[in-house]
Amino acid sequence: MNTITNRFVAAERALRTAAPHQLLDAVRRVLTDQYAADSVELFLADYGLTVLQPVSVLPHTLRPVSVHNSPAGRAFGAQEPYAEDPSGDLVRVHLPVTVRGDRLGVLTVTLPGGEHAEGCLDELAEIAEVLGHEVVVAERDTDLYLQARRRDRLTLAAEMQWQLLPGRSCARPEYELGAQLEPAYAIFGDNFDWSASADRLSLYVTNGMDEGMEASLLTNLAINALRNARRAGLSIEDQAALADQAVYAHYRGRCYLSVLMLDFDLATGRVRVVDAGSPRMLRLRGGGVQRVPFDAQLPLGMFEETDYAVQEFDVEPGDRLVFVSDGVYDVASPGGESYGVAALARAIQSTRLLPAAEVPRAVLRELTGHRGRSTADDDALVVCLDWRGR
Repeated sequence: MNTITNRFVAAERALRTAAPHQLLDAVRRVLTDQYAADSVELFLADYGLTVLQPVSVLPHTLRPVSVHNSPAGRAFGAQEPYAEDPSGDLVRVHLPVTVRGDRLGVLTVTLPGGEHAEGCLDELAEIAEVLGHEVVVAERDTDLYLQARRRDRLTLAAEMQWQLLPGRSCARPEYELGAQLEPAYAIFGDNFDWSASADRLSLYVTNGMDEGMEASLLTNLAINALRNARRAGLSIEDQAALADQAVYAHYRGRCYLSVLMLDFDLATGRVRVVDAGSPRMLRLRGGGVQRVPFDAQLPLGMFEETDYAVQEFDVEPGDRLVFVSDGVYDVASPGGESYGVAALARAIQSTRLLPAAEVPRAVLRELTGHRGRSTADDDALVVCLDWRGR
């Protein structure tokens, strides 16, 4: 027991004291010394959630691996350690690198097989979790991990949008959240934001206006205005009013922003809502999917000093809420048929067994099939919330 504790502490200390750009070197060194690892590699999920990109010094020496049909992708999707069939005396294990439900990537370790690998799998899973925390902290001081996630170059607008996001998934005992934006490397103005306290969850789903840099600048202004008001302790209706004033003061009504704002009471499941525009919400409950309509109010910044009213509804344990922008429900097929709520409901039904973090990407894949081509004309945003309650 002391040996196990000592080597785990050594691994944790090595990661916490390593330079931000040397986390992989640190974990590789300690796993080789303390766990007899033959090789150690870190892969991070790309912005499109299609491949796991190797973290290494340029030029890359390893190829990306698929999220969908690879052993590392299996560990990433299931969020469970996965050991490949032993090859001779060695076995490769893939360990999810995750921080509070936000799936960053996979740590792949080649170990002596048999009892040795089985005996240290739980420790290695914990080390992968520590590594995830250190990667998030290190991103403040190095670009290495952000660069590693890029399969292609981001547009400047997309760079600004990804930096604005809280993450792509998160989990707490009361709920699980997952979200995805497309086209991942050239998004404009769609956005999502969330924040939780001991008793409440705030969730914003934003449908941007305009294209390119103009859309990104508009969304940045609105989201930061909403955050500023939220962090001042204001109610969601007052948050909306202050963000509306900020956007109008700058654009004078030329540009505006649609946003669906929700404030969840974690203890009761009571939800307060401000619907300022076009994002839509569908609910999967008891095997059936239906749209939950709200009284739409004016988008943020359309007119000066708009007052916003709150509506309320309840979520129940087992509910799945799916939020989409108009880049999802208005997408046309080659024949001109809109995707619509009916097709979206079928997509939600077909993905009901997937965890919340997997649902947005799966729905967007079905949307690509409906569109009939891989290139989108507009941003597409999907957010999935699984509610468990207390």
